[in-house]
Amino acid sequence: MAQVEATTERIIAADAEAVFDALADYKEVRGKVLPGQFSEYEVREGGDGEGTLVHWKLQATSKRIRDCLLEVSEPTEGQLVEKDRNSSMVTTWTVTPAGEGKSKAVVSTVWNGAGGIGGFFEKTFAPKGLGRIYDELLQNLATEVEK
Repeated sequence: MAQVEATTERIIAADAEAVFDALADYKEVRGKVLPGQFSEYEVREGGDGEGTLVHWKLQATSKRIRDCLLEVSEPTEGQLVEKDRNSSMVTTWTVTPAGEGKSKAVVSTVWNGAGGIGGFFEKTFAPKGLGRIYDELLQNLATEVEK
């Protein structure tokens, strides 16, 4: 099994603390900024960063739906890590200052891909598809925090 990785970033016209706080707000903000590929969103524990347990389904393709149950941690300042209890998938959100009143938000997801020819196609196409989903999420986040 090869490790598969998808990474996307965006400069947002809001300070890093505001962007991070919005990302870490699973009760109010996160559900609002998720694109249409996410469904059945539910905060099961916590709701603000570290200690949150959140569920959603992610429809990455017409045939591939992941049932995700994510434990949220904050290992360092400006970083959220979502570990899926149902798979090897780990998503890391990093928000850093990017000049006066701006921040850079980076999202990176890694998981253990399939073997064989299926794994080849997964490693080739999944990062692009997930990248498009996260581009939309970051755009929605920017719209939310730049108000």
